[in-house]
Amino acid sequence: MFQGTGSDVGKTVLVAGLCRLAANRGLKVRPFKPQNMSNNAAVADDGGEIGRAQWLQALAARVPSSVHMNPVLLKPQSEMGSQIVVQGTVRGQAAGRDYQRLKAELLGAVLESFAEVSRNADLVLVEGAGSPAEINLRAGDIANMGFARAAGVPVVLVGDIDRGGVIASIVGTHAILDPSDRAMVAGYLINKFRGDVSLFGEGVTAIGSFTGWDCFGIVPWLKDAARLPAEDSVALERLARGTGGALKIAVPVLSRIANFDDFDALAAEPSVELVFVRPGERLPADAALVVLPGSKSTISDLADFRAQGWDKDLAAHVRRGGRVIGVCGGYQMLGRAVRDPDGIEGPVRETEGLGLLDIETVLSPEKTVRNIHAVSVDRGEPLTGYEIHLGQTSGADCTRPFALIDGRPDGATSPDRKVSGTYLHGVFVSDAYRARLLSEFGVTGGVEDYRAEVDAALDRIAADLERYIDYDRLYEIAGRAD
Repeated sequence: MFQGTGSDVGKTVLVAGLCRLAANRGLKVRPFKPQNMSNNAAVADDGGEIGRAQWLQALAARVPSSVHMNPVLLKPQSEMGSQIVVQGTVRGQAAGRDYQRLKAELLGAVLESFAEVSRNADLVLVEGAGSPAEINLRAGDIANMGFARAAGVPVVLVGDIDRGGVIASIVGTHAILDPSDRAMVAGYLINKFRGDVSLFGEGVTAIGSFTGWDCFGIVPWLKDAARLPAEDSVALERLARGTGGALKIAVPVLSRIANFDDFDALAAEPSVELVFVRPGERLPADAALVVLPGSKSTISDLADFRAQGWDKDLAAHVRRGGRVIGVCGGYQMLGRAVRDPDGIEGPVRETEGLGLLDIETVLSPEKTVRNIHAVSVDRGEPLTGYEIHLGQTSGADCTRPFALIDGRPDGATSPDRKVSGTYLHGVFVSDAYRARLLSEFGVTGGVEDYRAEVDAALDRIAADLERYIDYDRLYEIAGRAD
């Protein structure tokens, strides 16, 4: 099990790379994460929601994804509470303090899923969440040491040297863990190292003297990690603000932005300048296309959208002849109204939309969760992706759908075809559609097969890890798991 000295230390990429390395060595390897908190969700191959990171790790392992690979998924809806997804299905909602009491009840489901994932596997690589040093959350823990001890899984601690203070963070974790938790740690990895690795020799000696733990490797900054989907909104702080491409595409960063990896394929295009617009910034006037992303809380994010003044910026963009595409929650925002009669998202039961599409959305408790194959209405390009959404959308502009899913119309388009929306996540990953979209702006796509590029990046990361990590020793330690 790989646990971090903090969030965003690179555990997801390490597990994905090691999954690919093990698969390349002929092992039946599976990823597992007991508890994930992310609005970047995927639809597993066996149905139901899991964290997008575990979907990626299954891809790295060359196995179908399963809801058991991430049995507990928390999807933040507000500052105080999250939707709880257990083994792929929504269990309910809980505020932070209420969830702390609920965790112990979920351990059974977590261990059941771990047993399912482990069945017929040579190796299971487990990813922790946050840090085991968050001892205020230790009681009932299922994400880190609570799971490791319950399942008898040895732990490797991951420290991020790029953010500074890595020696203190590892030594401090050792100091703060209780003796039983500390005994689960087999050693540590240093991640995201830049420069001459030999300069950290004294650091390894110092950590060893304080902790007695072994170092299993010092991993350099993996450039190919940028080609993989990011796990959660922490990564938004590092996403491109603009790289000088011929076509500028703007994406407003909503407070509850969901599934923002929808844009990874666009970011990979050399002719595209993808700009993530942060709160306090204006939508760039020179953007040719504005894409409204998915949202975990459409009504709340629509209020924030207006508070930022982005509604006025978007209206001016449309008046200038600019294009707009809305995805899932962003699609719902483009309509005349969003209604929530059951109070699913909160106390506000109805709000005015942006009015750029003649549609209305009514949120309902039934959640649509499925992988789909579709075709675009305009040119008939094949589209692959998934739906994760609440609500039904209808209106005059739905007579001009964006796509056909098994013959069923999806989405809507304005009469002048400048504004469109769809419930289909992952649409930009579809190579033929993406190439045609870029051609409509006079630029040529440079990525012929985006998924193949992700797969190749995983192979390169695996090769790097084989060079810098003592994989054989890790595999030996994994074999001693209870």
